[in-house]
Amino acid sequence: MLGDITLGQYYPGNSPVHRMDPRSKLLLTIAYIVGVFLISNLPGYLLALGFLWIVVRVSGIRFSYLLRGLKPLRFILLFTFILNVLFSQGTTTLLSIAFFRLTREGLENAVYFSLRLVFLVMGTSVLTLTTSPVQLTDALEHLMHPLACFGFPAHELAMMMTIALRFIPTLLEEADKIQKAQMARGADFESGNLLARARAMIPLLVPLFVSSFRRANDLAMAMEARCYRGGEHRTRLRELRYTRLDLYALLCMVAFFVLIIAEGMLLG
Repeated sequence: MLGDITLGQYYPGNSPVHRMDPRSKLLLTIAYIVGVFLISNLPGYLLALGFLWIVVRVSGIRFSYLLRGLKPLRFILLFTFILNVLFSQGTTTLLSIAFFRLTREGLENAVYFSLRLVFLVMGTSVLTLTTSPVQLTDALEHLMHPLACFGFPAHELAMMMTIALRFIPTLLEEADKIQKAQMARGADFESGNLLARARAMIPLLVPLFVSSFRRANDLAMAMEARCYRGGEHRTRLRELRYTRLDLYALLCMVAFFVLIIAEGMLLG
């Protein structure tokens, strides 16, 4: 299951999506997520799925690879679905058993909230799969730079977020090695109830945290040994520049929003 997590991993390529300015990709990803939250019916979600499928095809990433990243979230999706079914209010009753009452509105809310979570994860996964950690750092720092006049640590925050994303695959690989080592010693992570499984994760989490702190200390010492100083007067190997690809992507996003608004007005 650990190998199914795609968030934070980078998929090298030379597609139009890879060549876009990282600032554009970050802003357009946020716009896509906002557009998904504006959708309130099933045809709108089908439109969002079609738009995402086109972007994935252009990026050269297999759509099945993107779907695989949803496997670790299946329990969260199921929990979200059940909560909305149980606690959403509605007037059209579909099923009533004792204290349980299933309504059409509650079922629709459960489906829509689950789909929003799916598109949120898949949209951000496309961003990280097509953008290297260094590019993400530069994009975040550029976008937050106007806040520096208020004393906001734009560079430090961007660096922390990017290092966290960069080490997700490393920590997953480390967790997989520790899990296999513990299973070879007789540890069981699959059987038992939820409480027993949570207790069985302790031999996995403790070495993982120790390794993470050791790795963070080594990284800090390496940066200090190289006299790393961020912020002002820092040069970059590749300067960020907007190109025609960013303009075309912006027009596609505008078309996506126009279709969402038109679909909502026609079917709303």
